[in-house]
Formats: sequence, C-alpha cells, structure tokens
Amino acid sequence: MKTIVVEPGPQLPPEALRYLEHARVEKRLAARTLTLYTLDLQRLVAFAAGVDLPLLRLQSAHIRRFVAQMHAGGRSGRGIALILSGWRGFFTWAARQGLVPHNPVQDVRAPKAPKPLPKALGVDDAVRLADYENTGADPWLEARDAAMVELLYGCGLRVGELVGLDAAPSTEAQREGRGWVDLQAGEAHVFGKGSKRRSVPVGRAAVQALQAWLALRAQPFGASSARLDGALFIGQRGKRLTAQSVWLRLRQRSQLAGLTTPVHPHMLRHSFASHVLQSSSDLRAVQELLGHANITTTQVYTRLDFQHLAK
Repeated sequence: MKTIVVEPGPQLPPEALRYLEHARVEKRLAARTLTLYTLDLQRLVAFAAGVDLPLLRLQSAHIRRFVAQMHAGGRSGRGIALILSGWRGFFTWAARQGLVPHNPVQDVRAPKAPKPLPKALGVDDAVRLADYENTGADPWLEARDAAMVELLYGCGLRVGELVGLDAAPSTEAQREGRGWVDLQAGEAHVFGKGSKRRSVPVGRAAVQALQAWLALRAQPFGASSARLDGALFIGQRGKRLTAQSVWLRLRQRSQLAGLTTPVHPHMLRHSFASHVLQSSSDLRAVQELLGHANITTTQVYTRLDFQHLAK
C-alpha cells in the first residue's frame, strides 16, 4: 500500500483536531484515510486564510470559489469530489456539535469529469485485423477467431451478445434469451441489454467467414459432435466460449496482426459505430444497429467522428 506523507501545512484549529480525533476513535477510520482528511482540512484552512476568515465562518459561496480555484489549477473532478467529501464530513460533525448553523459544503458539487471518448481503431487498422490470416495456426482455431472478428467489427456486437449466439435458431434459445445467425438472410438476431432483441445485417465477408467456421466447427469431435453445445462459438472442449476467452484471443490476434494497440471486443464495437457514422452520417441508424435505448448514448460517436476529421 502506498504510504502518504503529510507535508508541513497550516496549523489546524482546535475544532479540526477534535474532528480528526472523533474520526479516529469513534468512526475508527483507517490511518490512510485520516491522513487524507488531515491534508484536506489543511487545504481548507489555507483557503480560509486567503479570504481572512476562520474555518467555521466559511459559507457555501467560499467553498464554491475554492472548488473553482482547484479546478482552474488542473485538479480533476474526481479529485475535487474526494476533497469535498472530507470537508462535508467535517462540517456535518461541526453542525451536530452546534459549532455551525448549517453545513456549507452540503450542496456543493465537484465539476463533472468529461467522459473519455471510446477507443476506436482507424479504418486501416480495422481492415488489417479483419484481413489478417494466421497461416501457421490450427485451421479450426483460425477459422473460429476470424469469424469472431468479422462479427464483432462487421455487426458491432457486444462480447456478451457474440458468445450468446447459437449456431441455429431454436425455441429454447429464444426462451433463454440467446441469439442466432441466419446466413441465408444475412442477419444476426441478438439479445442485448435488458433482453431486447434486435436484428443486424451480416456483411458478405462475415457470412463467408462464418461459413468457413461452420464447416469445421464439429470436425474435431467426430461421433461425439451430437452432444456439442448449441453455441455458435465453442472452445476446444465443445462448450460455449466465454467472454474472457474472446478477450484473450482477440488481444493475441491483434498483436500478431501487427497492431500497436492491443484490441478488445468493445473497441471493435466502437470502431464499427465510428466507421458507419463516418460513411453515412446517420446517427439514428447507428443507434438501432448498436441497440442503444437512448440516442444520447450514441451521440458520443459524433465527437469521435469530429476528432477523426480534425486529424
């Protein structure tokens, strides 16, 4: 565990020392937490000195000013939220002791941290990964992994939707919330979040990859293939492939294909959405293909598309 060293700071007033003792004895907080609380109170005392006020005379307007100063100084929204939590605890205790009429930190919130843009591959890297063929690998594994990449990138599937696909439609699959691929119609029927079913088109490359995989799928199991799991993608023991296995295989495949960034399944989903949006500008269609309940979730890809255009 990382040791936190308290640098010499402003002397804490008696009420702050009493609160820290309360936190140590009655709340039994860990030593590391107490160290952080001490640092936060020292920071607050220094801010209060800057406006020539004692600690217990601070108002919400002062706290908001301090938050703005920290934010302007480069402190993250998450870091500010943690500091505010410490200050809020102190003033809650002070209000219970009758030292202040109300908690000035109660309604003060940290600035919202900007949501990071989803990581997506460039078109060239996505095509390189989709076209990659490991000629030295086991043909069975190679066919399976190639088909998985084509479905993840070509249909924008979540990894849970991918491993939930069956090789053929069945009443049991529909009842248990599993999807399937209809190669003749060129569609994948998937069950997404909230057990919502949607159909997405399967492109020619993905259909060809799936046909190659299905031709080999049962081959290693011989006479015992009748007992195979009904899953579209199976492991070497004939059981449905797990999401973790897909993560590991995709990461390894992206490295073999020469990509500088290790690829995970959701990155291919982001790449699918970004590339469709770049080519069509149809946000509503991308929402339906991804199975987003709210279009605001899909709108993040407009920011990603703008970033691509700026480059």
